[in-house]
Amino acid sequence: MSALTHLLVCLFGTGSWVSVNGLWVELPLIVPQVPEGWHLPSYLSVIIQAANVGPLALALAHRLRPGGLDERAAVYAVLALGTLATFLLAFFWKETLVVAGAPRSVAFLVLAFFLATVDCTSSVTFLPFMARLEPRYLTTYYVGEGASGLLPALVALVQGAGAVDCVRGPGGRNASEAVPAFRPARFSPEVFFFFLSAIMLACSAAFLLLNRRATAAEGRARGPDQKERAEERPMAEAPMVEAPMVEAPMAEAPMAEAPMAEAPRPRGRRSRFGLGTYGRTQVFYIFAVLAWSNALTNGVLPSVQSYSCAPYGNKVYHLSSTVAAASNPLACLVATFFPVRSLRLMGALTALGSGVGVFILSMAALSPCPLLVNDPWGGAIMVAAWMAFVLSLSYVKVIIGVILRDEGHGALVWCGAVVQLGSLLGALAVFPAVSVYNLFASGDPCKTQCP
Repeated sequence: MSALTHLLVCLFGTGSWVSVNGLWVELPLIVPQVPEGWHLPSYLSVIIQAANVGPLALALAHRLRPGGLDERAAVYAVLALGTLATFLLAFFWKETLVVAGAPRSVAFLVLAFFLATVDCTSSVTFLPFMARLEPRYLTTYYVGEGASGLLPALVALVQGAGAVDCVRGPGGRNASEAVPAFRPARFSPEVFFFFLSAIMLACSAAFLLLNRRATAAEGRARGPDQKERAEERPMAEAPMVEAPMVEAPMAEAPMAEAPMAEAPRPRGRRSRFGLGTYGRTQVFYIFAVLAWSNALTNGVLPSVQSYSCAPYGNKVYHLSSTVAAASNPLACLVATFFPVRSLRLMGALTALGSGVGVFILSMAALSPCPLLVNDPWGGAIMVAAWMAFVLSLSYVKVIIGVILRDEGHGALVWCGAVVQLGSLLGALAVFPAVSVYNLFASGDPCKTQCP
């Protein structure tokens, strides 16, 4: 039963971001066939950030009316919308309408907004639902969330999305000049969107079974001795979830900062954060790191990935994308066996990931002639850098998720809201540099002439 629950939770987590991740990896096949051309990625970025209005509104509703919103109904609505939107994309992604005298992919953009709303809202609905299950399943959820990026990337690699061959022909200045030519895909975008719809349908079925299991468990917990069980439950679960009130002070802070001291507890309770385990400074630190790590992983660095990798060749670009997607669930698997709650380790890994992110951003700024562009070691270093970047910051996000899971349902709601806020700020910070001021230049996939 436990193995089946882990499988269902993993499927449930996979539906969190699989739709938007699928759109990004399919863009190389979509862009040549829509009137927006290569402006489509910038439009898609704006649409995804506009969809953050949904989760922020839900977080505000939780704040104004604590306990007044049942996230299970919201999850059902979100999954139904995601399944329907991905299914409709298979039929209407190429349809255009004339807007302001020019053809526009209105259907694709509208459906993309719905999918972005679904995935963004999952951060403030899926995570709070996980509070209804045993804490040990939270890491499995993060494994599934990581797989939501890995699965579309692997399918796109099999499909051949974005694969480029260098050919010699009339496209160049002379017959001996190599020019890029997109390789035909093994199957169409329609099939890919049907695959995404099937993933969302599987996620919906997994949630249905998980919800019934959680409801049954809550029903068994009710009874004449409900009050006694409610009082005993935190004590019974503490060893299993490694409650930070007992173990965190020894692992992550000197005795002077231990939250077991009587003075910090009232401050934590007056801030109305969880159980009052952490003081206000620690709470601010946790959420600041969460916002920063998501700003980098979901906003800043993905916007410049092509600029950092394309000069090293198409193979390096696709390999770095796949490795980065695989690093997220790998970090979650590591956290399954090493569920650390150390704030110091969280800070060290954040510093490491941020340093690697600065290196990647620097190489993107130097495009199309970054360091070691003509050396095989250059591509290998870039792939390793993307792996280290995603691996370290993904582990940080899992640490924070485990900490906030111990603090209760409300903490997970704010966790999802801060995730989306950080992603929004990161995207807004990098958008002008990429799309307005054109501070980054792409490398030629077939030749990069550098001094």
